Amino acid sequence: MISKQELDRAFDARFDPGIKNKLQSARVAVAGLGGLGSNIAVMLARSGVGHLFLVDFDRVDTTNLNRQAYTVFHLGMNKTDAILQILNDINPYLDIKTECVRVTPENVASLFGGFPIVCEAFDKPDQKAMLVRELLTQTEAVVVSGNGMAGFNDANTIKTSKLNSRLFVCGDRTTDVGGGTGLMAPRVAVCAGHQANKVIELILK
Repeated sequence: MISKQELDRAFDARFDPGIKNKLQSARVAVAGLGGLGSNIAVMLARSGVGHLFLVDFDRVDTTNLNRQAYTVFHLGMNKTDAILQILNDINPYLDIKTECVRVTPENVASLFGGFPIVCEAFDKPDQKAMLVRELLTQTEAVVVSGNGMAGFNDANTIKTSKLNSRLFVCGDRTTDVGGGTGLMAPRVAVCAGHQANKVIELILK
């Protein structure tokens, strides 16, 4: 097992200690652990974000393997358990909490009220809209949402937009999974990268 000191030294070799301290003390929640959320969680863990809260109610199945962080060894597991296993293999010294529960308007405040930054990473448009709306009205969190990453078109159409002081939307904001476009690993990962990058920017700036 690698020691925390070894991991810290590797980080310090690349970044100013002040950056590490801000990241280690940051608290970020991720709602949804599919193509966006599982990749966001991995990126934030690799970046040293010290306190992560990860929420999903689903299990890993074979349809997830083309774009999500899971492997065949995670099939049938709760996504919360599978992602915790993956993240512990990346950095066992992070504070990671999970909740295997469906998010509803009634539990948004109790789940996410203590987090200054929340990533919305749901699949269905109505659920995405519900979560963004409830986070903005029931909490004080800054919300980083994903919208539009389907298919295999130019990845440069995926951008991060600031809609107001507490809402950022990442994606092309047009494509969906209809019409046979489906979800491909590259564009999903690009969108997840935009969300994770915005989170780190918010933490550090």
